[in-house]
Amino acid sequence: MAVVNNCNLPEDLYYIVEKHVWARRDGEMVTVGMTDVAQNMAKTIIAVTPKAAGKAVRKGRNVATVESGKWVGPVPAPVSGEIAEVNQDLVTTPGLINSDPYGAGWVARLRPDDWDADSADLVSGADGVAAYRRFLDAEGISCGG
Repeated sequence: MAVVNNCNLPEDLYYIVEKHVWARRDGEMVTVGMTDVAQNMAKTIIAVTPKAAGKAVRKGRNVATVESGKWVGPVPAPVSGEIAEVNQDLVTTPGLINSDPYGAGWVARLRPDDWDADSADLVSGADGVAAYRRFLDAEGISCGG
């Protein structure tokens, strides 16, 4: 796992850097969540309202709305597809995003329409970490250490 400005950024994930969203390919599914950067900026997550499983979602449209004491915002889909599953644990324990953003704090699982086409503009690996580093440095963002 790469650490950039005290933020954990796993190299095996795909990122929408500006939206602080990650995606992980799990066989035919894509798991989506908020990055360590997002949870650090939002502080304590107090509510997560996911869209219903079975709904089609376009790339860039939200799969859930997340609320903290200082922020309310969408979790955009990194690819178009069908919402196959939402993390119901977040409804009762939204702080899982804070404590485990890349594990138990996942937000939704999508069945992508066209992963290869839709993921072309996502960043991953060393390039993804470098792109995130540039963004964090430009914005003056760091996570609590």
